[in-house]
Parts: sequence; structure tokens; C-alpha cells
Amino acid sequence: MDNYIVSARKYRPSTFQTVVGQRALTTTLKNAIQGNKLAHAYLFCGPRGVGKTSCARIFAKTINCLNLTPEGEACNVCDSCVGFNEQRSLNIHELDAASNNSVEDIRSLIDQVRIPPQLGKYKVYIIDEVHMLSTAAFNAFLKTLEEPPHYALFILATTEKHKILPTILSRCQIYDFSRISIADTVEHLQYVAQQEGAQAEEDALNVIAQKADGGMRDALSIFDQVMSFTGGKITYQAVIDNLNVLDYEYYFRLTDAILTSNVRQAILLLNEILNKGFDGHNIITGLTGHFRDLLVCKDEQTLVLFEVGASIRTRYIEMAKRCDDTLLFRAIELANGCDLNYRLSRNKRLLLELACIQLCQLTIATSEAEALKKKL
Repeated sequence: MDNYIVSARKYRPSTFQTVVGQRALTTTLKNAIQGNKLAHAYLFCGPRGVGKTSCARIFAKTINCLNLTPEGEACNVCDSCVGFNEQRSLNIHELDAASNNSVEDIRSLIDQVRIPPQLGKYKVYIIDEVHMLSTAAFNAFLKTLEEPPHYALFILATTEKHKILPTILSRCQIYDFSRISIADTVEHLQYVAQQEGAQAEEDALNVIAQKADGGMRDALSIFDQVMSFTGGKITYQAVIDNLNVLDYEYYFRLTDAILTSNVRQAILLLNEILNKGFDGHNIITGLTGHFRDLLVCKDEQTLVLFEVGASIRTRYIEMAKRCDDTLLFRAIELANGCDLNYRLSRNKRLLLELACIQLCQLTIATSEAEALKKKL
């Protein structure tokens, strides 16, 4: 039986072109390579799972490629590239600073820096989670980082730039990686699903992308989990069942109850959601986000801020037409207040029910305010 490889490793990018959602950074790195304007130290920072280590490896492979393509990409054919791809290259050294954060570990790395490369131009040292290094280790590293041999290049990667000493930051070119957009994540998941021979609904992939919160590694891990659950047929219903995500339908039904001032219907819906095992805090934060989404759907200019599948988008636009701006402003404020007070409340269910009651009264208050304006 073949060894199973998780999608996050199987579909890890091998060239700058295949890196998802970081076009500006990859273009800058390619231009630096083509113009032969390489710094001796780089700092890649950003959230988890957005491609920092992958870009560091691609960068290391590309600057040592013996036959670059016209686009500035590694050829993946020469001896150096093959060595990198087969993980047997002596020109790349990776250090996990989370578990190797002492002065002795850094001194050992400095000793390796003195040995020039046997094949290719550069030896690249990738230090992952560099913020975990001790202060003494940082200080031991300073001189080498500032004046390394001409063939040595350092790439530091971190999720917490603020923890790195200013003296280290001043010696590096800093690249800030951004969270990957939902649209880019969905597009890549569609590609992976196609490669795996799976059938996937766009709305289902959209839920996965939202759950991943901008991290491609998380998105691919969730995708593998859902693939195992569904056997290759990824539907919206299967995804929300497997990931324990609250269906959009409940939010629409709650909004209907609020717009018709039906307090009893709103409380019964809340009870139904709680009985399904959903956490009350997640319900209220989801409802706050729902009202925000309705607000941005009321105007074509702000519609770009709403990233969901086409079918659900249509429902949001139709529902938004029924909601007054003032009502949505107050609904967001009330739901957010409930969210802030949730952890401190001793009777959390009552707090949620009170929020539903207050939301249902908003329509009455808005109608009374409009009637008063007409009289005046």
C-alpha cells in the first residue's frame, strides 16, 4: 500500500509561480534574483500556513539553480534543483528555533557557515520560528548575521515579529506575508479537488476557506478531513456537519423572526441551535458577523467585502433589501455587546435570550421613529 501524503505536503509549492496569495512578494524575490541584488539576510513574517517556509525553500533552490528559466524560476532539472527536490542538498540548512534556541545551537550553526558550498553559489540557512531564540542566542548570532561570508544567506521566519530584537530586525530585509484571501483559497482547493478526483461544491469549499482563516495549510488539512468524511463528494451540508459549523439557514430564520418582531420564534430557534450542541459564544459572534454581512450587501461598493459563494451571496443581497440601515447598526451594536459580556455572565443562556428579545424589538423601535418623523 502506498504511503499517504497529506495535501499540505503533496501540493506544497515548488516554484514562485505556484505560491498562492503572495504575488507581490514572490515578484519582488524573483526580480532580486534576476537583477542579482540579493541581501544577506531576510525576515519572512506573517500568520501561520501562508507560505513563509515554502518561499524560503523556493528562494534557496532558485538562487542555486544552474539554469534559470527566462521567468526567473528554478528549472527543477539541473543537479542542484534535483538535490533540493529530493531533500539531499547540502546547500540548505534548516533550524527549528522552537527546539534549538540555545547559544550552543547558534554557535554550531556559525561553525557550519564557515564551510563554502560544494555545488551552486550559495549556502542558505533557514531559521524557523526565530522569535523563540533566547536573548543570548540572538546576541551570539548578531555579528555573523551582519557580516556573513559572501556565499552565506540567512532567511529567518516568524509568526511574531514583535518578539525579535531591533538589532536583528535592522540587519534584515523584512517581507510581511498576508493572510490568503478566501477567493484564492477556494481557487486552490478547487485545483486540489480536481487533482484528487473529488467533486466539490463551491459553497462547501467557501466554508472550508472561512474556517481556515487565511492559512492555506489549515485549509488543506480541513479539506483532507472532509475528504475522509465524504469519500470524495464534498457538499455544503457535509462540510457544516463535519466541521460543526452553524448553517447560514439558521441566521436567515433568526433575521426573519427579528424583522417580524416574533420574540417566541427567535427564542425557539435559539433553543434549537443550542440543542444541536453549538457553543453560545460562537452563536452570538456568528450572528454579529451575519448582521455585518447584511450591511455590506446593501451597497454595490461594499459588496466586495463579502466573500461567500454565489448562491448564498444572492440570498444575502435579497435579505439585505428588507433590512433598514439603522436597524442593522443597532443589531450589530447589540450583538457585539452580548459578545463582550458573554464570558462574564453567570447565566449565559438568559443573556442570549435577552439579546434575541432586544433584537426583535428593534423593528418596533425603528417603525415608531419613522412614524414620529412623519408627524414632525
